[in-house]
Amino acid sequence: MPPGAKSVARPTRYGNPFVVVQGQGYVQGYWQALSPGPSGIYRTGPERASEAEATADAVDLFRLHCGTFGPFEISGADLDALVGFNLACWCPLDQPCHADILLAWGNP
Repeated sequence: MPPGAKSVARPTRYGNPFVVVQGQGYVQGYWQALSPGPSGIYRTGPERASEAEATADAVDLFRLHCGTFGPFEISGADLDALVGFNLACWCPLDQPCHADILLAWGNP
């Protein structure tokens, strides 16, 4: 981990519980109950043929369900702990990442 960076990847408190998995000819998004909240399967649908599109869906689901009022709550104190740090995840740099959402929430 580079100096001045914090990991927001799984399994940290900040990890995106919506996971993209290739399967049965199309990409499916699964979420894991890493913290209290809903569990089950979210299918991006056969129209989402690319992994990049499913990754974008997973980031959108994070935005919708993981805010301070979402079922996977990330508190204001959790966000305060990220202020001033670079955020590190395993997502490719040219694709959407839930870290982008955390940066926006922590630095309005």
